[in-house]
Amino acid sequence: MKLNLTRPIAFIDLETTGVNVGSDRIVEISILKLQPDYSKDIKTRRINPGIAIPPQATAIHGISNEDVKNAPTFKNIARDLNLFLANCDLAGYNSNKFDVPLLVEEFLRAEIDFDMSHRRMIDVQNIFHKKEQRTLSAAYKFYCQKELENAHSAEADTLATYEILEAQLDKYSDLKNDINFLSEFSTQNSNVDLAGRIIYNKEGIEVFNFGKHTGKAVAEVFKTEPSYYKWMMDGDFPLFTKKIITQIRLSAVSNKKN
Repeated sequence: MKLNLTRPIAFIDLETTGVNVGSDRIVEISILKLQPDYSKDIKTRRINPGIAIPPQATAIHGISNEDVKNAPTFKNIARDLNLFLANCDLAGYNSNKFDVPLLVEEFLRAEIDFDMSHRRMIDVQNIFHKKEQRTLSAAYKFYCQKELENAHSAEADTLATYEILEAQLDKYSDLKNDINFLSEFSTQNSNVDLAGRIIYNKEGIEVFNFGKHTGKAVAEVFKTEPSYYKWMMDGDFPLFTKKIITQIRLSAVSNKKN
C-alpha cells in the first residue's frame, strides 16, 4: 500500500561512532525523500566525524577512520541537508530514540536550529514492536519476504525501512494510511525533548523522566532548586535537551513577570 502523503517524508538512517546521542557523531547518513507524488530522491554521504571511530563501531558498519578521512564534516554539509529536509516529516527504524535525536544534535553543533516544531515522526521499529517484536533484518524478512543484504549500510537500511512501512500498511487493516495516525501510533512516550528526559504528564505539563525529580514539574524544580538547571546545562545531556529546559525556564520566568 502506498503511503498517503500530504507533504514530503524523509526516511533517515545513520551510521555513527557509537550510541550516545549527546557525544557520538555521524559517519554516514542516508536520506530517502519521498514526495506526495511518490517521486523519490535519495542522498547518501560519508561524513568525517572529527573524532576517532572506535573499532567496535567499525566492526558493525564497516566504516573506518581511513574511509572518512577525506569526507566532509557534518558542518560542511549541514546547510544543504537542512534545505533538503525542509517541510519534511521524518521516519526511520528506531529513529525517534536514536537517529533523529542524534541528527538534531549534529545540526545544533553546526549552529543550525533544525526546526522540529511541526514535523511528524514515524518510527517503523515501534510499529513493528507493537505488532510483532523483531529486529530490522527480521522485520524485512517478515514483511517483505526478502533477506536484508548489506545490513548496517545506511542506504540499505533506509530503503528497507521504507519498504517495511508500506508492507505494514498492507498487512494491518487497523493501521490508517495517514501520517498523523502513524506518527501517533509509532510514538512510545509523550516526549518534550527527543531523548525523552522531559515528557508531558497527563495534564500536559513538562515533567522530568529521570533521576531524583522523576515526575516533578520541570519549571517548579528549577524554581525551588536553581542549581539543578545549572547541573543539567553543565552535564552530558544532548544539546536539544538543554535547549528545551532553557525554553521551559525562560517561559516560567516570563509568566511570573506577567
